[in-house]
This record gives sequence, structure tokens and C-alpha cells, in this order.
Amino acid sequence: MEQQTEFTMEKVFAPNQVEKRIYDMWENSGAFKPVIDPSKKPFTIVMPPPNITGQLHVGHALDELPQDILIRYHRMKGDPTLWVPGTDHAAIATEVKVVDALRKEGLSKQDIGREAFLQRTWEWKKEYGGRIVRQLRKLGVSCDWSRERFTMDEGLSKAVRETFVRLYEKGLIYRGKRMINWCPACKSALSDAEVEYVEQQSSLWHIRYPGPDGRDIIVATTRPETMLGDTAVCVNPNDPRYTDMVGKTVLLPIVNKQIPIVADDYAEMEFGTGAVKMTPAHDPNDYEVALRHNLEIICVLAEDGRMNENAGRFQGMTGLECRKAVVKQLEEEGYLVKVEPYTHNVGTCYRHHDTVVEPYLSDQWFVSMKPLAEPAIEVVKNKELTFVPERFEKTYLQWMENIRDWCISRQLWWGHRIPAFYCDACGEMTVSREDITTCPKCGAPVRQDEDVLDTWFSSALWPFSTLGWPEETEDYKYFYPNSVLSCGYDIIFFWLARMVFSGIEQTGKCPFSVALMHGLVRDGQGRKMSKSLGNGIDPIEVIDKYGADALRFSLMMGVSPGSDVRLSDEKIESFRNFANKIWNASRFALMNMQGFVPKGIPAAERLSLADKWILSEFQSTAREITDNLENFDLGLAATKLYDFVWSTFCDWYIEMAKQGLYGEADEAKNTTREVLCYVLTGMLKLLHPYMPFITEEVYGYLPGAEGMLITAKWPEVCEALDFPEEARQMEGVMEVIRTIRNLRAEMNVAPGRRARLILKPHAGWADALKAAEGYFCRLAGASQVELLDMGDSNPEKSASAVTEACELYIPLGELVDVEKELARLAKDLKNVEGEIARANGKLNNQGFVAKAPANLIQQEREKLVTNTQLLEKLKARIAEMESLR
Repeated sequence: MEQQTEFTMEKVFAPNQVEKRIYDMWENSGAFKPVIDPSKKPFTIVMPPPNITGQLHVGHALDELPQDILIRYHRMKGDPTLWVPGTDHAAIATEVKVVDALRKEGLSKQDIGREAFLQRTWEWKKEYGGRIVRQLRKLGVSCDWSRERFTMDEGLSKAVRETFVRLYEKGLIYRGKRMINWCPACKSALSDAEVEYVEQQSSLWHIRYPGPDGRDIIVATTRPETMLGDTAVCVNPNDPRYTDMVGKTVLLPIVNKQIPIVADDYAEMEFGTGAVKMTPAHDPNDYEVALRHNLEIICVLAEDGRMNENAGRFQGMTGLECRKAVVKQLEEEGYLVKVEPYTHNVGTCYRHHDTVVEPYLSDQWFVSMKPLAEPAIEVVKNKELTFVPERFEKTYLQWMENIRDWCISRQLWWGHRIPAFYCDACGEMTVSREDITTCPKCGAPVRQDEDVLDTWFSSALWPFSTLGWPEETEDYKYFYPNSVLSCGYDIIFFWLARMVFSGIEQTGKCPFSVALMHGLVRDGQGRKMSKSLGNGIDPIEVIDKYGADALRFSLMMGVSPGSDVRLSDEKIESFRNFANKIWNASRFALMNMQGFVPKGIPAAERLSLADKWILSEFQSTAREITDNLENFDLGLAATKLYDFVWSTFCDWYIEMAKQGLYGEADEAKNTTREVLCYVLTGMLKLLHPYMPFITEEVYGYLPGAEGMLITAKWPEVCEALDFPEEARQMEGVMEVIRTIRNLRAEMNVAPGRRARLILKPHAGWADALKAAEGYFCRLAGASQVELLDMGDSNPEKSASAVTEACELYIPLGELVDVEKELARLAKDLKNVEGEIARANGKLNNQGFVAKAPANLIQQEREKLVTNTQLLEKLKARIAEMESLR
């Protein structure tokens, strides 16, 4: 950035006037692009691609910030640093948007056909898909936009197709009729990870199925409507209650047909009656029993969740309508034995939260997971992949070790179309890397599979497909594997696990070595943000009001990896105030550096005690923050930064520096300027990954600063500027100042009132206390400082205290105006005596004690105790003041 020739720094930091200008400067300069150096190990992150349907919310902000902090840190360290951005085509969400738009025109996607629908969807993507990318820039993310990718761009589509064909050729992708999760709202299959389970209050209906020889079997169900598809009753082969009934039949009520009684270990003798109704088309366990016993499979639900033609007179009803009608008929015909309240977990769609997911028997495409899961489990167990925090390793392993085959086909048009081609003439199916029009076996025309792939199938390839795979591009060879994957713990199953096994399978390498987890954003009361609660926070509104830096810091400070974040308007405002503190302190320092050209920190003998202390504190802070960032403890690093900036630098050193800056000696002034400039520059560098805009703006005013802060060198710890003994002495001086301030506060001393300070140094502290005389006068209200020997008598009528460095005394007569203080104390005494009399009156009143609530009586008793104690203190203070007359 071009250096300012005169002091033009505004009095107030205005983020909305600064942030876009600075971001454009960064982007146009090429600062986001990596500087490739074959001799160095790169640092690479791929951005979890937000959906093109999305608008920036605080969850996105929390997603991007850990990545941006790490990227900015490693860029400043000098590592070749690449952050790959991009967006996801979001098959279901995007198709829903376009279908809704068509519906408003009185059209359906079937009306316009597949090609026209896809054209409309690409047009929608062009118009709305870039919105979230523009919003991410407002947050300050420093990714390489020249490498931006989209999950359906040409290169990634090639990677998806290559992966599908490779897995198919290895027998790891297959097509078959299986029980899948079906969302009636999406009208599509879902993977297990896309089903969210919620606890629901329901009922358990006990139904009588008339059996042979007048012996009935009682079964229980939470879904009586599915009995229309029952094809058997199952009992345990070792259950003596039913041994002689196996092989016979029972009557299926309402349907009025006989269904067999089968024996299978699936039925638990100890649970209920030990008999279970079998609905193979609508329950995965029943389906497995049906395969073992060759049972009929009858589907009674249509794709939209309504009852189909197999439901007889109930056809066209919703599931709930059918349930009520079936229960009513069972009751009327005497088959309903009893109904019990029942609480159970029900699977719902992750997109349509109020839609119950149906177990549904369908022809779908699947990935065989066990062979892929085994190496993905091993890389975690052998620490090739580590989780931060470690506790999420258990979550990952539990899912991977119990994983089921992944249903990857979706009944949609928007997405990666499955590259399978069917020949109706000879029955041949061909899976191909390229589109084909004729059957390779008989030459007849072929038709392509109508379904598309699960969105997560393409997202699973993101760490390497974005770098050019399957081609051996320079980016792929240099930047893969990635260094870190940062994401929320809620998508470990959806995305992280799938990237791991896909990366290992396709590239032979784990796609990243560290999985950095973050939590969810909650409101100030710890509640999850939702539309129904109206407690959501719009990050764009927050940025417009408080600035991006305030939002960024509020999402990071004090938050340990993997933990949820509490966010409120008050919290964000407090960090806007923190930004103002940085601006004001920087402005003060820079105002006192006009015309100053830094040459470096002078020799130690020219440095004051405060100079050596702040230099030592900075080395310690830089060392700790670097260690925290290396270990991914970003929240702890932010807390240490906050403490250093607010307390150490602003509240203490800036005040101490005024002694040198406002003194008459030029050498002292220049020494203080050198130290101020060094520490301020280093502090801005440490802060930059967290608060990039304000730090970049201030950096432009620094004397001697070159280029931009975003590409400046990360601070290195300088042992020569670490003065541990002097730092310890300064801490002792600061303790004295804090003690004096506390004494003055306890005695209600007016801020402008000054008094002599008498010190009796402990062994080894005399020189430090003598050197600190100016600090005591400036920061502790001392009019002058006197040092006595320990053997000298103690000053009389003085306020006193003991610290590590000394015994300190302040003559009471100089601290307060005795007559005014006695008048004030007399007034306080009268008020307290009145309160005591009032409380005694109430507590001695039997009517009050008999009728008042117990908590109110207790409050009065506690007030009486407090005021009685205060009365004694006031009397002692009055006696003390009387002695000074």
C-alpha cells in the first residue's frame, strides 16, 4: 500500500468505507494466489462448497473463518498457500427452486421436458448462483478466486464420471432392488446420512389377527396403515407358544386374506407377544425376512406418500388419512385390542424436516461400502488423519464401522446423470466414460438412465477434483493431498467421511491430514437459531452495522475446537468496541510518529523498564499465538490477542509510553517511538488473520511499512528482545499501581486528587521502584514518591498495603478532604440506620412474619445482616476520619 505523506488517519474507524476498497486491493494485487516454490511444502485447504441456492448465514461465516485464519497465517509465514473456493450444484435444493418458479407459470418440469428444464436451471444458476460468492467476499475470505470451481463444471463432471466408471468396473457400484429411504416431498431416494431422526409422540396399536383353530395372534404396530401390505406374521422358531402354528395361516383383517405364519430369529420372544407383522415393502427388517422365506412383497404407498392401487378402497388417501380410516374399521370389526401411547424416533428428510421418510423398495444404484470403509478406518487408527478435537474420531469410526451400502441415485433431473445406457433390443446395460447412442453389443439405439447422482457423490471428490484430477495437473501434483479440512461436526457423515474413502480409493492418499471440527452457532441463550424462534442473525446486516472484523472476532474468541458458539448483538457490539480500541491506540501511536523513520530497537541500556516489559510481553504473546495456530486452537489464540491488545498494550504500555513521548529528551522520545512502532507493527500482524480489514488499514499508515499486511512476514520471536528479569520487575511495579488504585477506589478518592506515595522496598526492588517514579505519578495519582528503608518507622495515619515489591503508604489526610468525607459518612450512616430500623420493624411484626412469603422474609433478614455489617464499617471509617482532625 502507498504510504501516507501526512497524517490523514480518520478519528473514527468506518468499516463500510474501508472494507470493499481493501478487499478489491487484495484481490486485484494477486495476494490470494499462491507463490509456488517446489522446495517448500504447500499449505492447502478446499472450501466446503456452499450451495448455489444459499445466502450467507452465520453458519457459513463460522465455516469460513477458521480456514481464512489458517490461510492468512500460513501465507504470512511464507508457505505456498492455496485456498480453493467453489460452489455446490445442490441437486434437490436447486431443482425445488426451479420447479417452484415453473409452477408459478402454470408449468411442471414434465411439461417442458428434461433438456428445457436443465436449460432453465443453468439460467437460474447464472442469475442467482453467484450471490453467496459475492457475500463471502464481504466476510473477507482470502481464497484464490481464479481457481473457483463448481461441482458441475466440465472438469469436475469428468472426475465424477471417471470415479463412477472405475467403481463400477471394480464391482463397487451396482444396481439392484433394495430397501431405501424415500422422501415423498423430494420424490427421491435419500442416503442414510440424509435422514434426520426426531422423537415423536405416537401410539402403539395392538391388532388381533384370527388364527387357526380359533387361536388368535396379537401384533403391535405404530403404522396400522401399512398392514394393507402385510404378507406374513413372523414368530421365533424357539417360541413354544407358536411352534404348532408355524406353516399355518392367519387372517389379515380388512384385506380379508390368509397370510402365512413363518418362523425366523428376527422375532424376539421377550418383546410383546413375540409375534411381528411382516410388511416387506415398507420395512427393511421385514424385507430381509421376506427374502429368506420367499414372501410376497406388496407396496401400498405411491411415490408421493399417498396410498396406491394396492391399498384398495384407501387409494389416494395420505398416510395419516389412511391410518385413521384403518383404525376406525379395525375398531368397528372388533380387531383392535388396545391402543397405548408410544414415543419413538421417526426418520425425517434433512431438506423437508416435517416430511417422514418412508422405507421404500426400489431399483437404485448403490456403492458397496465395506471395501471402501476399511482403509478409511485405518488412516484414522494409524493417525495418518487426526481429528481436532480428538473426540470426533470416535464419532467417525462408529459410523464407518457400521456403515451400510450408499444409495447414490436420485430421482431428479438436475445433477450428474448416471452414465449407464440401456439397450431395449438385447437387454444390454453399458456403463461408459463417454456418452453413447448405440449398443456396443447389437448396434441398436440406447437410452441413458434417467436418474442423477447424489450431490454428495461429487462433493466427495472435492479435495482432488478441484485440482484437476483425473488429469495429472501441476496443481494436483503440488497441492494434493490437502493440509486441513475444516467443517462442522454435523457433516462428518455427509461429507468428511466420503471424502476420506473417495480420496484413498481414487488417489491412493488420504485427502487431508487434519480434520478441524467446529460447532454450531447458537443465540445468546444457547438456543439453536431458527425461523420459528426468530433469533437468527444475518451476517450481512451485522457487517453493514458493525464491520466484518467485529463479526469475525466474535465468532472465534474463546471458542475451543468443535464447540458451539454463542452469538448475540451485544457480543458483536463489544468486539466493534475492541476494533475502536485498536484504532484509537494505533492513531495515538501514529500521531506521535509523524516524520519518524524507524531504524530498529536501540541497545538495551537505552530502553526503559516499561520498554523492556512490553518487548518481553510481545515475544511471549507471539510465541504463544504461533503455537496456538500451529495446534489449531484458534479460539485460545484470539483470547490471548484480545488480552494483549486491550490490557497489555492499550491500557498499560500506551499510558507508560506517554512519559517518554511527552518528555523533553529526544533520545527518550525516539526510543519510545521505536518500541511503539515495533510492537504496534507486530501486534497488527498477529491480529491480521482474525481482523484483516482494520489491521490492513492501520498498516498503511505505519512509518517504514512496505507492501500490504496480507503478504507481510509473520512475526518471529526475538530472544534478544526478551528481558525476563525486567519484565518481572515491571509486573511488580504494576501490582503496586493496581493496589493504589484499589485503595483509592475503596476510599472514594476523587480521580484528580493527588497524594504522596511512600514506599519501603523489599530486597532487590529499590532500583525498579525508583525507576518507576514517573509511572506512579502518571498512573497512580502520586504527587511525589518517597523511598524509605525497611528499618524506618511506618508513616502514621496512612492507608497502607503490602505487595511483592514493597510496603506502600499514602497519608490519609492527603487522600481525602476530611470534613467533606465526614459529612458524606454521616449521611450514609443515617441512611443505613434507617434501613436497619425498617427491617427490624418488619421482622418484629408478627403479622408480617405470619403472612409474608418465606422468600420475602429471607430477603429482609439478609438485608438486615448486610446493613448491620455496613454500619460497623461506617463507624470505623468515621472514627478513622475523626483521628485526622
